[in-house]
Amino acid sequence: MPGLFVTFEGGEACGKSTQVKRLVRRLEKQGRTVLAVHEPGFTEIGSAIRQLLLHAKTGNPMRIETELLLFAASRAQLVGETIRPAIEKGLVVVSDRFYDSTTVYQGIGRELDLTFIKALNEFVAGGCKPDRTILLDLDVAVSRARQLRRVRPVGQQDRMERLSDEFFEQVRRGYLKIARAESERIKVIDASGTEDQVEEAIWNEIDGVLS
Repeated sequence: MPGLFVTFEGGEACGKSTQVKRLVRRLEKQGRTVLAVHEPGFTEIGSAIRQLLLHAKTGNPMRIETELLLFAASRAQLVGETIRPAIEKGLVVVSDRFYDSTTVYQGIGRELDLTFIKALNEFVAGGCKPDRTILLDLDVAVSRARQLRRVRPVGQQDRMERLSDEFFEQVRRGYLKIARAESERIKVIDASGTEDQVEEAIWNEIDGVLS
């Protein structure tokens, strides 16, 4: 069977990680070999970049241009080392974030040059375009409430999670804008429902691609 590339996008605490796991289980029950990856990170080099981007104190004064290029560097390693070889072998690759995150977070949220970001994304992805992107859409207020319920040490939000609600409103609007522009690839799922409801809505979209 040919390989398939599925990506998940959305704001903080929208349920991406949970739904990635659920989708992987359903695909494996159908006999598909699945590889789940995440951004930034997954590779050894990407994990070191992730630590600097999200958790290291040395990353606090990071310029937004540096942030953009580090996310791109992590992705370049992930595509070349993992994603492309897996797709070529016929695997289904499911990624928690891909280049749409850069377009929205660094382009629309950070207001960096979108033309440059598009060219950077194309260079880094090297033709690796998702067959289907699932956008889990969630109101920012609900997102914040979910973050507060997460089991983690008090005050341990990462560097991106500490950004303002205004920033995340821009991120949400940005995601919906690119979803309208690429409606064949990007499918918007209401992430405010139960985990089971969201899973079924996602499966309806993915099952169509598989068939």
